[in-house]
Amino acid sequence: MASVLGVNRRARYEYELLETFLAGIVLSGPEIKQLRAGRFSLNEAFGKIEAGEAWLYALHIPPYESAGLRNYDPIRRRKLLLQKREIQHLHAETQQKGMALVPVRLLLKNGFAKVEIAVGRGKRQYDKREAIAKKEARREVERAHKHARLGNTRRDSRR
Repeated sequence: MASVLGVNRRARYEYELLETFLAGIVLSGPEIKQLRAGRFSLNEAFGKIEAGEAWLYALHIPPYESAGLRNYDPIRRRKLLLQKREIQHLHAETQQKGMALVPVRLLLKNGFAKVEIAVGRGKRQYDKREAIAKKEARREVERAHKHARLGNTRRDSRR
């Protein structure tokens, strides 16, 4: 069973997500406590492949007060646990122009912290406007269906 801890909503707005992977994260004890408490920020995070290893940068996890840690860096890079062929595939994908590794969700699965990362292509401004227009149009259609459905049931109940 997986429970979602947090979602990077900006990822779907800023990027066209092509392919997703589930990766484990190497964390210290106090960091996992902070994640379970919901004290983290996924908004600025991004992934990189360096020297055959996958890394997650800028995932902000504040220090755990009771741990008494000195020299703790809340935005340190954290290693992602992926299979070798997945890392090679991600490396090949991100070498293309305009492609990036974007963390989409942070979740707990069987007690372990996992991050869902996606290969994404950055959207241009007009793409973002188009996505917003489609979303608004879909909402309008749903409202119209809802009002039609409620209107029909009200008239039927009066008879």
